[in-house]
Amino acid sequence: MNYKNLIFDLDGTLWDSRATIIKIWNNVLAKHNLLREEMRPEDLNQYMGLLTEDIIRDIVPGISDQQTERILTEVSGYENIALRQHGGVLYPGVGETLQLLAGTHNLFIVSNCQDGYIEAFLDYYKFNPLFKDFESHGRTGKPKSENIRLIMERNDMNPENSVYIGDTQTDYTSALYNNLPFIFCSYGFGQLNTADYQPFISQFSEIKLHV
Repeated sequence: MNYKNLIFDLDGTLWDSRATIIKIWNNVLAKHNLLREEMRPEDLNQYMGLLTEDIIRDIVPGISDQQTERILTEVSGYENIALRQHGGVLYPGVGETLQLLAGTHNLFIVSNCQDGYIEAFLDYYKFNPLFKDFESHGRTGKPKSENIRLIMERNDMNPENSVYIGDTQTDYTSALYNNLPFIFCSYGFGQLNTADYQPFISQFSEIKLHV
């Protein structure tokens, strides 16, 4: 397709951080006497890609705004520390494929994560030289659609030579909001409401066939 600019989602697209962060969620919620039963990594599947504050409110219905903010601060801080120390699980082929793509394309990340989360990913795997720019909800307070727009404006990108790559319906609608083509990662955590969507990749290395 000869895209010049590749904008990636993070969770469910480049890596799986559940095994690292689930311990933090359990510990923080237990500390505040809000843990009904210990969560397993797979319990986070439905939440990957969502805003942390929305995840908290769904796990603990009726929680106050003050409690939500307190837990959000603790979870986010501990996650960033743990991910810098232990990383997550890269999907097969991510490291090698990103190295190849960085030689021919401009690479970016836009995620709904907290500030510091993308930085932890880049630092742990020493991927900083591969990516031109990144943006997160935690840093701007804006939805993913607006953060994609910010990335595009900052880097003089246009929809004709750019594409967004992700694994959820939010990723798809955020791409549409910016008139961007979209590539669906079917191996990730989400599903699309659009039946039989194309193009999709079932493993990360297939991205080379579509860009």
